[in-house]
Amino acid sequence: MLFWLTALADTFIGFNLFRYITFRAGGAFLTALVFGFVFGKPLIEYLRRRQKRGQPIREDGPQSHLVTKAGTPTMGGLLILSALLFSTLLWARLDNGYVWLVLLVTVAFGLIGFADDLAKVKAGNNYKGVSGKTRLGLGFVIAFFASMAALWLHPPALSGQLALPLFKDVLLNLGWFFVPFAMFVIVGSANAVNLTDGLDGLAIMPVMIAAGTLGVIAYAVGRVDFTTYLDVHFVPGTGELLIFSAALIGGGLGFLWYNAPPAAVFMGDTGSLALGGALGAIAVATKHEIVLAIVGGLFVVEALSVIIQVAYFKATGKRVFLMAPIHHHFEKKGWAEPQIVIRFWIISLILAMIGLATLKIR
Repeated sequence: MLFWLTALADTFIGFNLFRYITFRAGGAFLTALVFGFVFGKPLIEYLRRRQKRGQPIREDGPQSHLVTKAGTPTMGGLLILSALLFSTLLWARLDNGYVWLVLLVTVAFGLIGFADDLAKVKAGNNYKGVSGKTRLGLGFVIAFFASMAALWLHPPALSGQLALPLFKDVLLNLGWFFVPFAMFVIVGSANAVNLTDGLDGLAIMPVMIAAGTLGVIAYAVGRVDFTTYLDVHFVPGTGELLIFSAALIGGGLGFLWYNAPPAAVFMGDTGSLALGGALGAIAVATKHEIVLAIVGGLFVVEALSVIIQVAYFKATGKRVFLMAPIHHHFEKKGWAEPQIVIRFWIISLILAMIGLATLKIR
C-alpha cells in the first residue's frame, strides 16, 4: 500500500525510498514485530478467558506435558497471521500476483487450522478436531487453485517446468503434471510444519529461518542482474515476496516472545498449517520446490518419522521410534525440551546455509 507514495516522489524525494524492496522489507519486519509485541498479551488474555482448559493435551504423549503444558491456550497463530497480513498489505505492492497467491494460501490454510483448533477446544479432546481426510481434502483444493495460479503467473518459458538446483539451465518439463507436483509441495509443507509444532518454540524458529532463506531466494530470482550472475532462472515479480518473508519473521519473533519455554500460548494448527502452506507457496512461486526440501529438511524428517512409524507399526506391530514425531522420541530418551528445541534450531540453520549455497553452486 505504501508503495503508492512513490507517485508523490516529485513532491518529496524521500518517497523514492518506497521503490526499494529492501527498504520496504525492513519496514515490514519492524511493523510485524511491533504488532506482535503490542497485541500479543491482550490476545493471550482473551484466549485464556475463552479457553477455560486451554489446548487439549495428548494422553498418549509424554507424561510431562500433562503437567507443564496443561491449561496453555492455543490459536496463538492468530497473532502471527494478523501481524503478517497487516504488515504485508501495508508494505508490499498490491498489484503483484505472487504476493496475493502466497497471502491467499496462507489465509486459507489458517482457516482450516482455526476450524480444527476450535473444534478441539470445544470438545476438550485433541482427537475431535476436523478429520484428517477433510483437512487434506480442503488443503488439496486450495493447493490446486494456487498451482493453477502459479502456472498462469510464471513466464511462458518457465510455466510447468521444474528447476533443478546445482545445474545450469536445466529444466524438466512437467507440463500439466506440474499442478499435482505443486499441490504435493504446498500440502506436504503445511502438514510437515504442523507435525513439527509439538514443543515450545520448536516450529516457529525453523519456519522463520526457512522464510528468511526463501525470501533471499525470491529477491535473487526476481532480479535479472542477480539471476544472470548466479545462473538461476529469472522469475520476474517474485522479489516482492521478500516483504512477505520479512513480515513473517517479524510476526514470528513477536510470537516467540510469548511462545518461548515455558510457553504462554501455542500457535496451534491455525499457525502451523498457515505458515507451512506459505513456505510451500513461496517455493512454488520461485521455482525452488526442491530447495525447500533442503531448507525445510527438519520438517521433512519430522513428517517422515510419523510415516515410517505408522507404516512399520501396521506391518509388524512394532515401533521404530519410542514415539513420533521424532522430537518426542528424543524426549522419551531423556533429552530436556530446551535441549531438543535449540539443537533442532541449529540443524535448521545448517540446512538453510546449504539451501542458500545452491544459488551459487552451479
